[in-house]
Amino acid sequence: MLPESNEIIRQPLAADAPAIAPLLLLAMGSLADYFTSGSDREQQIQLFTLFIQKTGNQYSFENTMVYEENNTILGASNGYDGSKLIQLRKDFVEYITQQYNVEFPETENETEPGEFYIDCVCVSPISQGKGIGKKLLSAMQNKGKILGFSKVGLLVSIHNIKAKKLYEGLGFKVVKNKKFMGDDYYHMQYPIPN
Repeated sequence: MLPESNEIIRQPLAADAPAIAPLLLLAMGSLADYFTSGSDREQQIQLFTLFIQKTGNQYSFENTMVYEENNTILGASNGYDGSKLIQLRKDFVEYITQQYNVEFPETENETEPGEFYIDCVCVSPISQGKGIGKKLLSAMQNKGKILGFSKVGLLVSIHNIKAKKLYEGLGFKVVKNKKFMGDDYYHMQYPIPN
């Protein structure tokens, strides 16, 4: 007989940051290299652990939900009020400018006022394909609804056809194309039903 799976989606604690940071790096891909001037993975994990532990920034534990199974965090997602992006990004940009000599480019904001923006959805490679990403997206949509938003937004690379199809299957629609950090993205939104 197989043991029962104990799965929950919850708001993490600051102490969960070391388990969340490697997952966040998966979702970021080459952006993590850019933010740390090509530093090694350990330094990248340290950077994001630091900011996940802090409050008042886009990567903070307070803006994150985690999927946990048998007391192990296997997925995470973060999201926030799109109108607060500049404020939430400020400390991070200042830190990487000072520590890694990174010049954050003038770029179109990935979100906009009036939407609850899902910044990252990340699932451990050993747990992908089990619906965890969908569960995290649903939790973030619900969080947006609880906070009083009428729509949820996210970006997906125009090259990531599989992810675009997944989001469309969940009710997201492309509202515009955006240029962000030198790449092309679809800005997709999901209208939250009343």
